[in-house]
Amino acid sequence: MTGDRGSSPVALGTAPGRWLVVVTVLASGMAFLDSTAVQVALPAIGEELDAPLAGLQWTVNSYTLTLAGLILLGGSLGDRYGRRRIFVLGVVWFAAASLLCGIAQTTGQLVAARALQGIGGALLTPGSLALIQSSFRHGDRGRAIGLWSSLSGIAGLIGPFLGGLLVDAASWRLVFLINVPFALVIVAVAGRHVPESRDDRHHGRFDVAGAVLGALALGGITYALIAAEDTFASTDVLVAAGIGVVSAVGFVVRERRASDPMLPLGVFADRQFSGANVATLAVYGALGGGGLFVVLQLQNVLGYGATAAGAAMLPSILLITLLSPRGGALAQRIGPRLPMTVGPLVVAAGTFLLAFVDGSAPYVVEILPGSVLQGLGMALTVAPLTATVLGAAPDTMAGVASGVNNAVARAAQLLAVAALPVAVGLGGDDYADPAAFTDGYRMALMICAALFAIGGAVSWATIRNDVLEP
Repeated sequence: MTGDRGSSPVALGTAPGRWLVVVTVLASGMAFLDSTAVQVALPAIGEELDAPLAGLQWTVNSYTLTLAGLILLGGSLGDRYGRRRIFVLGVVWFAAASLLCGIAQTTGQLVAARALQGIGGALLTPGSLALIQSSFRHGDRGRAIGLWSSLSGIAGLIGPFLGGLLVDAASWRLVFLINVPFALVIVAVAGRHVPESRDDRHHGRFDVAGAVLGALALGGITYALIAAEDTFASTDVLVAAGIGVVSAVGFVVRERRASDPMLPLGVFADRQFSGANVATLAVYGALGGGGLFVVLQLQNVLGYGATAAGAAMLPSILLITLLSPRGGALAQRIGPRLPMTVGPLVVAAGTFLLAFVDGSAPYVVEILPGSVLQGLGMALTVAPLTATVLGAAPDTMAGVASGVNNAVARAAQLLAVAALPVAVGLGGDDYADPAAFTDGYRMALMICAALFAIGGAVSWATIRNDVLEP
């Protein structure tokens, strides 16, 4: 690993390897638990804080906005100043912001606290994968990433169900407050057992301008999409859209000219890296947008309680949890191209079935088949996709590569949650009107199914079969 300073490569089956997996899984699991549980809590949040649909969108998107806008910064800071150091800082920040979320008294306070929470996520999320990529020996990385995906998925498995239980039995506030004890454990374990590593090639000033322009680009475009539910031609929508587009252009120009850019654009010259990130854009955009609509459909149209809505999608998450390591192992044997092609197509089929959920048939007929197909498809997709992105970049850029892929995934979810309600004609309090929401729900899920299929097609066209070889 030329230019990268760290300890000797770690073997997966050893005590150091097990501790490394544990701490990265706990941190990622904390973030996954929060995101999945929050979706189930949205109707309760809307009722207690009297929030319109835009308020619920911003409860999701304020977090995703700062996460996506700053996650490249988090990855680059880790490469430069120490991956473990930035990772631990992110965990502490995330916990403090979660506490603020838990005591918020208005929608505005909750949205602001969620934005702060996203900053912590931007520091810890790329660090977890970068620590795996930079610390494990090459032959163990595919299996380590599959194990990370599987064990982190346990938080996704617990998240909706636990979130529903907390909402029904006590309050949506506990969904956020539960992060604090998790963070204390993570910090204690990381300080004792996780090796430090960094890229010594980085020198000079940090790319602050690039970080600011990237965040402004995402923020401007997202605000314009959410505000456009009222009118496309309003001044604030046009100004925000203009700021977003100009900032995006400025970001590209800045990164091309900077001597030590936050995002070295040359990494996109690798077709494999670019193709995997385009597939990520399609798959995770569909996943984020579809997840929001399914939760609202189950609770506000079908009348599910928060616990029942969380439990309804457990088959999908259970399959991802159990089968992701096998998906990673399969991709390591036969190459990632086929799993990354077939997986999204299977998810597309499941999403298509879920588009027709309206309460006219029992759960096992109407919801379970789509949930199972989504779980099987994502189990094939997640580990190969992540390993392919990381494997296509040099080891010295582990933090940047992880940051890019996470930024793409979060930006996709951000834009989908902002754009889908506008695209299907929903706004205001429509989410509380079963008839109006069901029409928009069906169209939104059809769009998401198409996006999953596009992800599979992109993978077939761009992914080779040699990246995951030991």
